[in-house]
Amino acid sequence: MGQIGLWQILVVAVLVVLLFGRGKIPHLMGDLAQGIKNFKRGMKDDDAAKAKTIDAKAETEAETETVSSKDKAASQG
Repeated sequence: MGQIGLWQILVVAVLVVLLFGRGKIPHLMGDLAQGIKNFKRGMKDDDAAKAKTIDAKAETEAETETVSSKDKAASQG
């Protein structure tokens, strides 16, 4: 009962063609492909932004540790 058969797929395909027409389907698929590309590009940009943030945070922590060690050396010496 939970399996999709060939007849169900054919009925859905016929309904899609009847609702949208043959000319609109390629246009809709092109829009869908463009949306997927934009989503992937957004995810890639988000990952790049996170990497920059992590690198900047690591640099800030390294600078803070360097300054702290210099302050400790100055106060002891």
